[in-house]
Amino acid sequence: MLGLKLPTDPRWVNIVEKNIEEILTDHAFCEQKATSTAISLIVSFPEYTELVQEMIALVKEEISHFKMVHDKILERGWVLGRDRKDAYVVELVKFFPKGGSRTTQLIHRLLYAALIEARSCERFRLLSQELEDKELAEFYKKLMVSEANHYTMFLSFARQYGDKKEVDAKWQQLLDYEAQIMANLGTSEAIHG
Repeated sequence: MLGLKLPTDPRWVNIVEKNIEEILTDHAFCEQKATSTAISLIVSFPEYTELVQEMIALVKEEISHFKMVHDKILERGWVLGRDRKDAYVVELVKFFPKGGSRTTQLIHRLLYAALIEARSCERFRLLSQELEDKELAEFYKKLMVSEANHYTMFLSFARQYGDKKEVDAKWQQLLDYEAQIMANLGTSEAIHG
């Protein structure tokens, strides 16, 4: 369903289980960044009314996810750690050249967002199936459904605002590029790492 070209090696969960505190901190910041992305799309493209309406709803949902993850951190007696660069996203945004028309910039941002959500969904599915901590596994199962909806929403907007055939071709190229990035990741307790 997600169309990812390189699935995550299930052994990644073994890395995560050795440092649950770290994955929860990373996850919290991913939710915060997703909130920021939605706000940024509203600020950058206010004339796209339907997109703005959906991003308003997404801001509310993502910040509530941030709170849910933060609550999990606190329940376990920890505090939110510091944010760190997301190597996955740093590499991903190198795919499309900078510049172009406003519409092109919008399409690229929507495709990036769709792919980040798709990979998050895939990672959450893996955590929900493989984590020994059943309470946390159930938590990730619930979040997995939201991420799938976000992925399809961003991709649908890209197809709506751009030429569908061209957007689909770019999407496939981006999926191929992302698989190359993922070949070098999966060794850290990070949602995309």
